[in-house]
Amino acid sequence: MIVEKIVEYITIGMSIGGYFGLFILMALESMIAPVPSEVVMPFAGYLVLQGRFDFWIAVSVSSLGSIFGSLLSYYIGVYGGRPFVLKFGKYLLLEEEHLEWTEKWFKRHGEKTIFISRFVPVVRHLISIPAGIAKMSMQKFLIYTLLGASIWNFILLYAGFELGDHWEKIHEYSQQLDIIFIAVVVLFLIYFVWKHHKRKNEKSK
Repeated sequence: MIVEKIVEYITIGMSIGGYFGLFILMALESMIAPVPSEVVMPFAGYLVLQGRFDFWIAVSVSSLGSIFGSLLSYYIGVYGGRPFVLKFGKYLLLEEEHLEWTEKWFKRHGEKTIFISRFVPVVRHLISIPAGIAKMSMQKFLIYTLLGASIWNFILLYAGFELGDHWEKIHEYSQQLDIIFIAVVVLFLIYFVWKHHKRKNEKSK
C-alpha cells in the first residue's frame, strides 16, 4: 500500500510539475528519501513516448537533480557526519576508527565507489554522506556522480520509453532485486556487529 501511494504521488508530481517535478524527485532520490528512480525515470520515459517530455532534456534535468541531491547529502556528511558519529556513534556501533577507515577508503577507491553506487539500490541514496565525511575531492565527486547518475537515468528512461504503458514493470522487477540486496546488507551488518563485539571482548581480556 505504501509503495503504491509513493508511485501515485510520483506520477502526479511529474504530470503536474513537468521537468521541475522530475528535477525535485531525482534530487530527493539522491538523498535519504523513499523516492525510487525505478519509478521516476521509467515514467519519464513514458511521458517522452506521449510527447510530453523531450528525451534528452529529461536525461539532463534528471541528472542535474541527482547532482543537486547528492551535493546536499555530501555537505551533510562534511558538516554533520563526523560530529554525529563522534557523539552518537557508540549507540550505532560506530567509532572514530570507522571514520578513519571511511576516509582512507575514499582516498583509494572513492571514484569507483561513487560511480558503481549509482547502480546499487539503497546504497545510491546514502553514498554521498560518507563521501562528505571523508571530504572526497569535490571535482572527482561531481564527475563520477554525474557519470554514474546520467548512465543510470538514461537506461531507466529508455526502458520506460520502450515499455510504454507497461513502464511500471521495471519497478516490479527491481523490487525483487532490492529485496535480495537488502538481505545481503543485513547479513553484512550482522557480521559487522558480531565482529565488533568479538574485538571488544578480546580487548577487555
